[in-house]
Amino acid sequence: MTDKVDRRTVLAGAAASAVAAVFPPRVAAATYFPNQQHREVLRIAAEQVEKHRASLWRTDIVGIADFAMPSSLPRFHFANLERGEVRSFLVAHGRGSDPEHDGFLKTFSNEVGSLATSRGAYVTWEWYKGKYGTSIRLGGLEPDNSNVLDRAIVLHSAWYANPSMLDKWGKLGRSDGCFAMSESDFNEALWHLSGGRLLYADRLGLG
Repeated sequence: MTDKVDRRTVLAGAAASAVAAVFPPRVAAATYFPNQQHREVLRIAAEQVEKHRASLWRTDIVGIADFAMPSSLPRFHFANLERGEVRSFLVAHGRGSDPEHDGFLKTFSNEVGSLATSRGAYVTWEWYKGKYGTSIRLGGLEPDNSNVLDRAIVLHSAWYANPSMLDKWGKLGRSDGCFAMSESDFNEALWHLSGGRLLYADRLGLG
């Protein structure tokens, strides 16, 4: 009798194992909890989209550049408003905004020839081939960046914005006022931030 029970137990256990192998137990999907920085990025992105909606073609993803942070940190945030997610990248600022070249933006400027970064809201336009290869044209939407076309301020990739610059110097190089991303990250901007989307830059201090 004991042998029969044991054999039944073994057979039942084997059957259960086989079922589990074919139909594994369900695992609850991971819940995404953005941190405080990301919540602020998403809030600012949504706020700026509402302010400039009439000038935008697409409102799913917004670029937020926080120039309160040094160039050694990923301070260019791509805020996906549809998914509530944020991805962050390195970005260089203009040499006119950081004459000491210590990695911190000191001032903004909209003046032609200033070589400085401009604050405010931009609309991203089409791709074109420029000095740094494929780049994204920008249009200024506010008085603080109204000269963006005359200054040829665009979004492009550059060797001086690559992470290897941090290993050597602890900071990125400087642009002539353009938003310069690393060569390996720039495809993210080409595919997800071009074509009539919003880019907003300021000293936000989001951490």
